[in-house]
Amino acid sequence: MATIAELQVDLIGHTTFDPPADVPWSTDAEDGAALVEFAGRACYETWDKPNPHTATNAAYVRHVMDVGHTTLLEHASATMYLRGVSRSCGHEIMRHRHFSFSQLSQRYVPAEEARVVIPQAIREDEKLTELFLQSADVAYQAYEEILEGVTSTLDGHSHVVMRNKQARQAARAALPNCTETRFVMSGNFRSWRHFIAMRAAEHADPEIRTVAVTCLRHLQRIAPTVFDDFSITPLVDGGEMATSPYVSDM
Repeated sequence: MATIAELQVDLIGHTTFDPPADVPWSTDAEDGAALVEFAGRACYETWDKPNPHTATNAAYVRHVMDVGHTTLLEHASATMYLRGVSRSCGHEIMRHRHFSFSQLSQRYVPAEEARVVIPQAIREDEKLTELFLQSADVAYQAYEEILEGVTSTLDGHSHVVMRNKQARQAARAALPNCTETRFVMSGNFRSWRHFIAMRAAEHADPEIRTVAVTCLRHLQRIAPTVFDDFSITPLVDGGEMATSPYVSDM
């Protein structure tokens, strides 16, 4: 029987910031959020913070949002490692072209275990879940048989690694959209804000919405002044959504 892959998102990298020693400036934030402020102040060299209303990092970032100077957010970035995402959801995520992606290769890595992601609407019904897993089993059985058959036709191939890749690239066409994928996703803070604004919305697909909210929690931990304007609220379907008073500008 196919097994259910659960979503796992790990923050594996993010911007650090080391201000130049000869610049007479300090702030009450660190890393990416501090870099955003530094980049903005560097435009006018307002190191002495002449405006008391933007003296703190949080106030400065809010001012950046208010005036739409969000290109400053492109200086800081974060990288996530996502697992337990369906191939169909992964395709949607990778439409966000301002990110960089490195995805699990189905040509190189054999699908030895039937790991699938089940849509929430199906998981709520025991019989539908059983039917869904049975259909995944059929697809994976076909994958294994096709893989074995194509491999046997290439037995005379002199390059073993190439032979196996050719067999897997043919057999993978039988794998369903629910097949688990894993990938690394890197983007600057502006791109992350746009992704969350679009994909954590109430009417987004439930799977990608869960991904976006999970990523948001990581981002709020490392850069609260940049992402705390997003409010996470529960939905009647048991999921969560996130909204911000600031409109995405990408």
